[in-house]
Amino acid sequence: MAVKSSSKQKLLSLIDVFEKLTDENNVISTNEIVEELARRGITAERKSIYADIALLIENGYDIIKVKSPKSGYFLASRNFQLPEVRLIIDAVQSADFITPKKTQELIEKIGSLVSEDQFQMLKSQLSISNRVKTFNEEIFYTIDVLNRAIEEKKQVSFNYIRHKIEAGKRIVMASREFVVNPYALVWSNDHYYLICNNPKYDNLMHTRLDRMRKVRIIDVPARSFEEISEYKGEFDVADYSNKMFNMFSGKICEIEIVCKNELLEDIVDRFGENATIRNEDSTRFYLRAEVAISEGLVSWLMQYRNSVYVRKPEELRNHLKEKAQEIIDLYN
Repeated sequence: MAVKSSSKQKLLSLIDVFEKLTDENNVISTNEIVEELARRGITAERKSIYADIALLIENGYDIIKVKSPKSGYFLASRNFQLPEVRLIIDAVQSADFITPKKTQELIEKIGSLVSEDQFQMLKSQLSISNRVKTFNEEIFYTIDVLNRAIEEKKQVSFNYIRHKIEAGKRIVMASREFVVNPYALVWSNDHYYLICNNPKYDNLMHTRLDRMRKVRIIDVPARSFEEISEYKGEFDVADYSNKMFNMFSGKICEIEIVCKNELLEDIVDRFGENATIRNEDSTRFYLRAEVAISEGLVSWLMQYRNSVYVRKPEELRNHLKEKAQEIIDLYN
């Protein structure tokens, strides 16, 4: 049964009606607004609805009145438009570090940014049943703790989980405890990583958040990243990530490679439009960049077979020769 309500309560409910029930394809009349508010226990007259809508428009709500094919109103613009919401949902779906349960919860929350009808349309196009997802329900707690540790410049401890085969057949989880100096979080290759430093060494490392358990802040000041990296003042997450191939760590070196012209798009996608790229001859170009010499880089180069030639450094050339020989030996 509808009861009298304050004007503030009615306005808030009216905003909710427009956000959830209207869009350019779903117009609502004043009579339907009165009925919807009554279902929510709020009494309202048509005259007051006109005044409330005018007040909302005056305060920045993009509410449009139409006469055809149906007379009424709809909310024309929101903080997030439908394509933007779709992009966010797709990102959540593709994130391996978010559990299936949390994925569904986040999608429902993100869906509230558009109308119910628009969200139902989006949901009909979604499918996550076949995606490989983590089952680590601690992930959001882990993110929160690490954010605070980075902000407070404190060390963190955690158990790092890896798979191993026991008794020659059974896959089990092996745990190892770490204490690190945390510097930044980065999402790369569908995984979330903590960039950090093991106090025992003078280099940077990164660990996957979905493999971390029992994360806690230690009341010990974290070592400054300036002591063990090239970064000064602010940690350059983008630069660090760009130098890591498939998030494999390694010594940073300048490389020079010669590629066939058909690989130009792949190279630009990987190194960006500001990479040093020049013509080598009519069929090839060369690239110069600073990257980490690692297994990730070797694997990335080998996928292109004879379409890529490494000119330098010699260390990388030797890595490629060794890997190629290992493959030859495997099949001999």
